[in-house]
Amino acid sequence: MALEVGDLIPHFTAKNTAGKDFDSSSCIGKKPVVIYFYPKDDTRICTQQACSFRDQYEDFKALGAEVIGISGDSVRSHQKFSAQYQLPFILLSDSDKNIRNLFGVPTNWLGLIPGRVTYVANKEGVIIMVFNSTSGTIHIKKALEALKNNL
Repeated sequence: MALEVGDLIPHFTAKNTAGKDFDSSSCIGKKPVVIYFYPKDDTRICTQQACSFRDQYEDFKALGAEVIGISGDSVRSHQKFSAQYQLPFILLSDSDKNIRNLFGVPTNWLGLIPGRVTYVANKEGVIIMVFNSTSGTIHIKKALEALKNNL
């Protein structure tokens, strides 16, 4: 069942780009968060999306928010992707799809491609926006609007 506006972000753990365990309780319920699920590192639309989050990362930080990108790629893939595009935010490896399933992120294109969904939660961990679109760059605008409208 997919998470919706009004739901609490569930607890999860995953490996970050340093290969260390990331625990969602380190930021969920403490500050606003933007969690975006994307299909694959180093593909055209996913790279556009990540670079758009990078380019506006300071806007998110100014609103007190953390940005977390999640895909099924390996830690090694995330390390390369993050270094190549100088991504300042958290990338998490969800190779077993546990987090994707926990959030209920759908697949696209006849179930062949992992979905692209962005969740914005307030500092209490309550989801204030869910945006599902194959377009990468519009997620950033929608997430910033949601944060600004819920300060």
